[in-house]
Amino acid sequence: MSRLKNSGGRRSPPAPKRQPADTVDNFLRIPFTKMHGLGNDFVVLDMISNPVQLSTAQIRTLGDRHRGIGFDQLLVIDAPRRPDADFHYRIYNADGSEVEHCGNGARCFARFVLDRGLIARGPIRVQTQNRLLALHTQGENLVSVDMGEPDFNPATLPFTAEQASDYQLSVDFPGDGQASTMVTFFAASMGNPHIVLITDNCDTAPVDSLGPLLCTHPAFPRGVNVGFMQIIDRRTIRLRVHERGAGETAACGTGACAAVTCGIRAGLLDDDVTVQLKGGELQISWQGPGQPVIMTGPAETVYEGTITIKRETEPGVSNN
Repeated sequence: MSRLKNSGGRRSPPAPKRQPADTVDNFLRIPFTKMHGLGNDFVVLDMISNPVQLSTAQIRTLGDRHRGIGFDQLLVIDAPRRPDADFHYRIYNADGSEVEHCGNGARCFARFVLDRGLIARGPIRVQTQNRLLALHTQGENLVSVDMGEPDFNPATLPFTAEQASDYQLSVDFPGDGQASTMVTFFAASMGNPHIVLITDNCDTAPVDSLGPLLCTHPAFPRGVNVGFMQIIDRRTIRLRVHERGAGETAACGTGACAAVTCGIRAGLLDDDVTVQLKGGELQISWQGPGQPVIMTGPAETVYEGTITIKRETEPGVSNN
């Protein structure tokens, strides 16, 4: 896959005038868009056109699949905070916790701002919590994302260990009488923390049991996303990921990037890899140290709507 190039020289149309979300007494009426990337589903809020402030409790309400809308992550779009960005966006899990990065969310972000006319054309430069992403639409709902370089320094996860090709941790399975199990894994940051375990069969991998234990292991003070990678051949892997604050999802874009780059670094994979996830396939390309990871996959709008939720007096998510 060839490197993506910044075409430059294009201007975004003027941002729509900000109008606050409708209010009725002590309630907010919030317009939203439901999207997904390979089944990893999102609710997108446009704070450029409809500024609103949400508390952690309100985010949990929106994320409740029975009493709200339901999502793996909430994507909050706002105006840029640095001159080289077109937009700024924040990402929240269904439990209300904020996360640094989301690859599938980035593709949906690109599709949303183009479909809504918030920008004329790509590439789209998006500021996340700790990275500047370049997003390129490819037609037929495909979006390529320059995800930046992988970081293999364990301190960036954070994880206290000397940098190595792989790592080991002892994990206790509570309440089943088992002795501690020693787990071997790779570690990488794609702007958010990931560890990757190799498994012989993704279908029988202990994602539901071992995933949560590693995700909340004391060795990872901020938690970690846990991937289980089955290598089919040098250009194909299968992957399941237990995500922080969300559990196993149908697809994880940053998890796919972490798995592929760890596999390439270990000499197990070529530099262009198809990643098979529960929700579908992603194409991941990495040419090696000093080069960005390029992720390509679909992004689709499911529906649009408006939800009414109770106003709270101490908002936790701002559009400032």
